[in-house]
Amino acid sequence: MNEEETLPDVLATIPRSIPGVDEIEILVIDDGSTDRTVEVARRLGVRHIVRHTRNMGLARSFRDGVDYALRHGADVVVNTDGDNQYPQDRIGDLVMPVVLGDADIVIADRQTATIEHFSPLKKLLQQVGSAVVNFAAGTDLPDAASGFRAYSRGALLRLNVVTQFSYCMETIIQAGHKRMRIVSVPVTTNPKTRESRLFSSMWQHIAKSGQAISRSYVMFRPHTVFVTLGLLFALGAVLPFGRYAVLLATGTAGQHLQSIVLGATSLVGALLSFALLVLADLQRTNRVLLEETLERLKEVQYGTTTGPAAVDGAGGRPASGHLPGTAARTAQPAAAQARPAEPGLADVPAAVQ
Repeated sequence: MNEEETLPDVLATIPRSIPGVDEIEILVIDDGSTDRTVEVARRLGVRHIVRHTRNMGLARSFRDGVDYALRHGADVVVNTDGDNQYPQDRIGDLVMPVVLGDADIVIADRQTATIEHFSPLKKLLQQVGSAVVNFAAGTDLPDAASGFRAYSRGALLRLNVVTQFSYCMETIIQAGHKRMRIVSVPVTTNPKTRESRLFSSMWQHIAKSGQAISRSYVMFRPHTVFVTLGLLFALGAVLPFGRYAVLLATGTAGQHLQSIVLGATSLVGALLSFALLVLADLQRTNRVLLEETLERLKEVQYGTTTGPAAVDGAGGRPASGHLPGTAARTAQPAAAQARPAEPGLADVPAAVQ
């Protein structure tokens, strides 16, 4: 959105060739720009542009970019930002583990502790946020918030972004619970060009990120959440009921209604927690079945790839008969967009938001 000043630097540093990759195509996602972002992209030779008539947000831009790339037969999708924060000349390093079949997702580690324009508080919050995401996902990533990533086609077919804020945390938690292989590659970021437009303040970012992490964690780990709540409420019921029994046995004067009310309330909370656990477990089963169905529908919609990075997310097997590292492409119909795409979108589009 409104990246006419930095977009030339981003496009100029995207590599035009990567070992093991037939072609590289650049896809620009314009999220409701009011400046000359689209004109600049076309002037610089970008053939593939997805346009939003108004600002839709980062998560929707990512989904639409992935949809466009998969429709056109992409085997690997690399995502970078339009503000030139990330070093696009490292795209080859991000792609290589996917091309070789060693990873489903590769995430750049910005080494946030070394970024000069990050305040000490922001550095601390980045570390805490990554730790929380790693706990929720069962992963060990140093920079979970990094948006500079490479995805295999198989991984993108299995991931489903439902948040409206940022896909970064949610996709890691999904990938972790779906047993995808995630690799981290250290990079050095470019100098800061502007303030973030994703959030108005650091605290808004924390609140929205926390909401997305919590939703994803409950979605994939309902037993942990509701069993813990149920046990806490049960303990909250045992203590006041025990107190009431002791007072009654010792003949202490008074009705001690406060113990009865508190115990009864906690007992209701425990019963509700276990009831919600049953419902969440049923929903989890339905979600798994729906995701498997959606994955099959995506395979039908986008076609079967034969490219180098089409690796099965669970077992590391090539999705076709080709060995990892060989190159082949599939041609897909053009997606509906503001400007018709020319045929033959390549294996590795770099999505610039």
